[in-house]
Amino acid sequence: MQGGQGVPTNKKFGQHLLRNPGIVDKIIAAADIKPSDTAFEIGPGTGNLTMKLVESCKKVIACEIDSRMAAEVRKRVSSAGRTNLEVKENDVLRESWPVFDVCVANLPYQISSPFTFKLLAHRPAFRCAVLMFQKEFAERLIANVGESQYGRLALNVKLFVKVTCVCKVSRMNFSPPPEVDSMVVKVVPRDPPIEVDFREWDGLMRIAFGRKRKTLRSSFCMTHTLKTLEDNYKTWCALTGVRPAKESMKDLVISVLNDSKLGDKRAIKVDLDTYFRLLLEFNKRGIHFTNMNAGVKIGDVKAQKEFSADLFMDDGGDDGGDDDMED
Repeated sequence: MQGGQGVPTNKKFGQHLLRNPGIVDKIIAAADIKPSDTAFEIGPGTGNLTMKLVESCKKVIACEIDSRMAAEVRKRVSSAGRTNLEVKENDVLRESWPVFDVCVANLPYQISSPFTFKLLAHRPAFRCAVLMFQKEFAERLIANVGESQYGRLALNVKLFVKVTCVCKVSRMNFSPPPEVDSMVVKVVPRDPPIEVDFREWDGLMRIAFGRKRKTLRSSFCMTHTLKTLEDNYKTWCALTGVRPAKESMKDLVISVLNDSKLGDKRAIKVDLDTYFRLLLEFNKRGIHFTNMNAGVKIGDVKAQKEFSADLFMDDGGDDGGDDDMED
């Protein structure tokens, strides 16, 4: 993770080697490592952080895509008389992950979203992860309700984990310097995790944050949104034998929003728990966000618990467009 051993970086792998030992110390402190821990390190580079880990952990498993870096870190740890390092030479997104207690990573920025998905899907759950991300991506992860960076990414991640800032890292702490600054964050899994149908949740989030600075009433009453919800509602009624309501879909949606006191709220002003309750209220009234014409079965527990990498794609803070009209 830190340079200084004479191995040139490879631009193809997005390598920017950390050269500030003070940042390494902050990462180790944040990880709160125990002597019995197995640590999983992504991108060990030439091994300065790895050296700290092998001194603190029972075992360190490092994943390094660059064979030159892998050879260097093996040599360095072996020369120090340590035998508790295993290096896997592979792409971390394709590698089968081991069981671990703590994960530390200095990630190439281009794999931030897919890595986050794989980390949060990993079982059994880890105790914590300390990760270096591009500052802008990290700010979207840790954003809280009302903040400009608050969006789908922050809310989706909050379903699984608590994310906090450890420290900001200037680009000048790397060799070669990247084009942007970084941030180290600490990730701690929720215990227990929130039980939610991820298909339904994702559908709700995409509507709410399609125009996140508009009111929820405006977002949910877009013409194409109402058409989709109406199609899903009719399919749900047919599948469950429920007689469709006489009210229009717009009236049904507004009724849910008003009863939840959320019609005039903007997406960025609503917290996780409130969105969760809103989803339950919509579903209770037969309004669903999953395309049921695509063969989705009501009550399919296995499908409900599955989630895709799309949950963790960086939405870039888009406010969405105003190219559609309310009915």
